[in-house]
Amino acid sequence: MRPYEAVLSLAGLVAFTVLAVPRLRGWRLAGCLLLLAPAAAVVQATVEGPRWPLIPMYVLAGLLPLTWWVGRAVRPGRFVVVLGTLVGAVALAVSVALPVAAPVFRFRAPTGPYGIGTTTYHWVDASRPELFTADPGDHRELLAQVWYPAEKDVPGPHAPYIPDADAVTPVMAQLFRFPDFALTHFRYVTTHAVEGAPVARRPARYPVLVYLTGLNGFRAAGTFQIEELVSHGYVVVGLDQPGAVAAVRLPGGRLIPGRPRDEMQPLVTQSVTPRPTAPTLHGQALPNGIIPYFAQDVSFALDRLAGLDADDPHRLLTRRLDLHRAGVFGISLGGMNAAKACLEDARLKACLIMDVDLPADVVGKGLRQPTMLITRDAGTMRLERERAGGWPEEDIARTRRTMRAVYDGLPGDGYYVEIPGMFHLNFTDAPLWSPLTPRLGMSGPIGGGRGFAIVDAYSVAFFDRHLAERPSALLTGASKPYPEVTMITRTRS
Repeated sequence: MRPYEAVLSLAGLVAFTVLAVPRLRGWRLAGCLLLLAPAAAVVQATVEGPRWPLIPMYVLAGLLPLTWWVGRAVRPGRFVVVLGTLVGAVALAVSVALPVAAPVFRFRAPTGPYGIGTTTYHWVDASRPELFTADPGDHRELLAQVWYPAEKDVPGPHAPYIPDADAVTPVMAQLFRFPDFALTHFRYVTTHAVEGAPVARRPARYPVLVYLTGLNGFRAAGTFQIEELVSHGYVVVGLDQPGAVAAVRLPGGRLIPGRPRDEMQPLVTQSVTPRPTAPTLHGQALPNGIIPYFAQDVSFALDRLAGLDADDPHRLLTRRLDLHRAGVFGISLGGMNAAKACLEDARLKACLIMDVDLPADVVGKGLRQPTMLITRDAGTMRLERERAGGWPEEDIARTRRTMRAVYDGLPGDGYYVEIPGMFHLNFTDAPLWSPLTPRLGMSGPIGGGRGFAIVDAYSVAFFDRHLAERPSALLTGASKPYPEVTMITRTRS
């Protein structure tokens, strides 16, 4: 809970206790104590902002003093008093439980020596049509949020988790079959990044990583991992890709919503197991599926980043980006897109792929870059199926087969990592969204914090080794800090 939410809950508890205990009800200061609840509700809504999980507490805060006033005038019988007390106790329990179940959560502090700054760009690729709008005259547009190393403890308000939350979260909720309002409280979640903070002075240039989220996600869906990498000296660029993410709100307010999974799946599957009859999108046949289109966004982003390094209109990143040390990482659909981008663009020097089956041409041709593939064992995938659905045997077999095939085909350095107990959404921030995520099948038995720690440690070690030339003992084999992890490695011959 946020501070004023906790105060509101405490005020509600005090008011209920005064109303429920006969001796306190008759106390001459009882009315004053009861008024603390509505006063706390007003202060909380004014200072921190109202949100839907607090609606029962707002209602209760108003009803408790009203009930006291009516009770003094009417003098209800014992049965009514007992029944009212029981109902009030249940209402209070619900009022406290809801904001706990849907919290304004916080991210753990990154462990690296740098602070975090952020800024956002709108890019238009005039050379490509936009496939996810109906207007054939539209060109491909991306929102790119850049997180970069800053000095520690730079003053300034912390950047929001989802800057366009009012537009994005209702669409995301619909795509995941939640009520429209279920994620609206994300508007209050902040990160460790400070908008527009100066870039840390040393070193002169920083390696660059592109982050790609999964289907119906958003550009910051892996903030736990992004912030950790930035704190260790990497510039990370998160892309909102129309069609891949839940929604993209472009400058001027135009919204490109995502598509339901059952509409997107044929376009994605065509890239993994091509069929003779190609799927179409707005009348355009896609014989190789949608992955090549999404992967082109990464190459376009590298082009635009080169422009920012030459002359950043925000006056932050000019001559601070080392694009000779560029990599990419992604989860699920983002991992597919990352792998395809690495296949097609030699400017990418390191590739981190998380928990996904891989495109046919990536498996067939193989990757040349140092590559880390992170997934989990088949038993954990089956456990996720039991708790949350999905992951039929065919998907489990294909994911493990294609990831292992890419690893086996690497000509140089490679790492195949299995983390038992990780569910698919453990590779995103989802375990933070609610303490109920394990019961909903959104977080595996490993626990959110432990999963984050392992993914962060191996991500930093991998990019340190292959982009920053900083060796890590974590990549040499079994690890004492993470004994549950299984890793096999191959090195350049």
